[in-house]
Amino acid sequence: MLDGLLNRVAFVGNYLPRRCGIATFTTDLCEAVSAEANCLVVPVNDRPEGYDYPPIVRFTIDQHDLSTYHRAAQFININNVDTVSLQHEFGIFGGAAGGHILALLEQLRTPVVTTVHTVLRDPLPEFRKVFEQLMQMSDRVIVMSHRGQEFLRDVYGVPEEKTDFIPHGIPDFPFFDPSFYKDQFDAAGKRVLLTFGLLHRNKGLEHAIRALPPIVERVPNVLYFIVGATHPGTLREEGEAYRLELQRLARDLGIEEYVVFHNRFVETRELIEFMGVADAYMTPYLMEDQITSGTLAWAVGAGKAVISTPYWYAQELLAEDRGVQVPFESHEAIAEAAISLLTDDARFNTMRKQAYLYGRDMTWANVGRAYLESFAKAHAQRAAAPRPTLTLMSRKRQREELPLMRLRHLRRLTDETGILQHALFSVPDYDKGYSTDDNARALILMVHLEELGEATEIDIEDMAIRYLSFLLYAFNPGAGRFRNCLTHEQRRWLEDVGSEDSHGRALWALGEVAGRSEYAGAQELAGQLFSKALPAALELSSPRGWAFTLLGIHRYLQWFTGDRDALKARDELTDRLVKLYGQIRRDDWRWFEDSLTYSNARLPHALLVTGDALRNDDMIHMALESLEWLAQTQHPDGNHFVPIGTNGFYRRGGDRARFDQQPVEAHATVSACLKAFRTTGEEKWYQQAERAFEWFLGRNDLGLPLIDARTGACHDGLHPDRVNANQGAESTLSYLMSLAEMRLARQTVLPTRSETRHAEEPRPA
Repeated sequence: MLDGLLNRVAFVGNYLPRRCGIATFTTDLCEAVSAEANCLVVPVNDRPEGYDYPPIVRFTIDQHDLSTYHRAAQFININNVDTVSLQHEFGIFGGAAGGHILALLEQLRTPVVTTVHTVLRDPLPEFRKVFEQLMQMSDRVIVMSHRGQEFLRDVYGVPEEKTDFIPHGIPDFPFFDPSFYKDQFDAAGKRVLLTFGLLHRNKGLEHAIRALPPIVERVPNVLYFIVGATHPGTLREEGEAYRLELQRLARDLGIEEYVVFHNRFVETRELIEFMGVADAYMTPYLMEDQITSGTLAWAVGAGKAVISTPYWYAQELLAEDRGVQVPFESHEAIAEAAISLLTDDARFNTMRKQAYLYGRDMTWANVGRAYLESFAKAHAQRAAAPRPTLTLMSRKRQREELPLMRLRHLRRLTDETGILQHALFSVPDYDKGYSTDDNARALILMVHLEELGEATEIDIEDMAIRYLSFLLYAFNPGAGRFRNCLTHEQRRWLEDVGSEDSHGRALWALGEVAGRSEYAGAQELAGQLFSKALPAALELSSPRGWAFTLLGIHRYLQWFTGDRDALKARDELTDRLVKLYGQIRRDDWRWFEDSLTYSNARLPHALLVTGDALRNDDMIHMALESLEWLAQTQHPDGNHFVPIGTNGFYRRGGDRARFDQQPVEAHATVSACLKAFRTTGEEKWYQQAERAFEWFLGRNDLGLPLIDARTGACHDGLHPDRVNANQGAESTLSYLMSLAEMRLARQTVLPTRSETRHAEEPRPA
């Protein structure tokens, strides 16, 4: 690392296995830089299914979905990135003139170093506008040709001191003997001409083919290899029409046996072999305004004799007799140059040597170090002159007047460390200390209250930060897990690893903050901590731990849509729940386990939010079927809500426990049924949520309210003859979260309750 400055670099562009020159370049550059820095990649997808990227790809952007650019910026911001390396080419970013990329850049807080792969000399107005903004937002700009540097200065007003010339990178080729590889390609004894790269009409290959008849006449053992698949854009527009035209042209000229097409995308290893077999390399491109060419850089670096039209990059790279430049669209000049090189060994060998020596500075090892130096310059500039960035996009919903929520007891239970677990009557019990479970619940409540936007007795942001700080302190980085129980007197953890439920609940709370909160600092820390804690969730064996995690992933992905680790974890945990349901379910027991215990509704709830996000009807059906069975089980008398009691629970084939009834069960049911209502639009689900909520208010087996309307406190449970007199954190938070969710439903769902699949929140892309 350069002076310890650069620990983490994020590359934004295309990436292999996407098949294009930018993807190959970004992959090679990332590998070169990773020798001295930690790297992550944020590529752009041009198709909905994306690509099978390697693990270094942490987040993906949908080319035409502007929201994913915003979310990618926030993902980069929370992941301790020191520098962003942007690979810019017109056409790979969405929006008019590729303008979507500006939405990402304007929210980044880290220095941006932009590599420009094309610099237009006479841009259309919309392209000029976007490109000029791009230059302003970039801390430094890297060009691969001196001509590009001139255009940036003269056309776009970019100061030279802001730009760095770094050549196009190449592998560290040996000085090939072309004969070494020829037997592998049935070319032994042949003189091989080569062109490689994605095929499209601007390549001008028809002129190279027209040059072959006179070349064959003078050098009868010649072969012309055309290596590369058709460019995806060309393939979409016209299929293989261009390649077929070239093949017909060779046949019409009577030289088809001398032209060999390799119609596929060639990986680096095989490409090096193709480069090795070539005696001379040809780029008969039609357009002058090409500021760089990876294929030409490879050819020069490999010490090939090159024949090229004089596009801008070729003029620079082939100067001083490092190649032969021929006029555009002149097959006669191509033929003359090829015959001269292939019949004049002295000139041929001198040109090869000059090209090879010039290319030594272009090896990826050297280029990687040069990029790191540019990154360091950008860092120094930003440190000397910091600049503001945009804040997060607002996601507040419209508000309507609702009764105030009472939070006096919540405030009473919370001290400078977090929320205490228990209370004796309404008095906080310091002896029992704190738990991650309850601080996670409290943090989720703060997100709900923030979204409601009502005036409260507390400072919601301050309280959210306090509960989030507790989760940060609870995380054990060595184990990758959260601890759960903390003493009050000495602030001492009672274990190194807490329960699986506490880990899942913590992830759920962090996902809520990362996906929904507008408090930027809290959102960023939550997203960062979520990423660190997520891998351990895949080691959990508890279905409720999976469910809590899935609820957190769902919220997290609403903002950080392209996080591949989160997407993979969602798939894995969802698959576990689906398989569990398939193994256990019977017509008379439509459930995930052989018993109903605690937080039961969280299992169908997690499956429902995931199925809805994925638009998986089978998953949605499974979730609704199990939730409906649970709802029927929790209404044994067909009237009020009766949660499964904790004194024995309910095993299949056994007797169900009626008491003690817990507030956490009512809250889980409220949440799941409201989600079912949003998904289906069916009135029965809202009624089920109302029944579960009314359990708190006294519509229960004893007809006794569990809540104190003055303070917002909730009793710890319902016994056969009375309410539990204590008013601890779990119970109080279960009531307050239920109340907040019901109010949110009245704000956002009830006005349009006739609609199906109501938009509870933005759909993930």
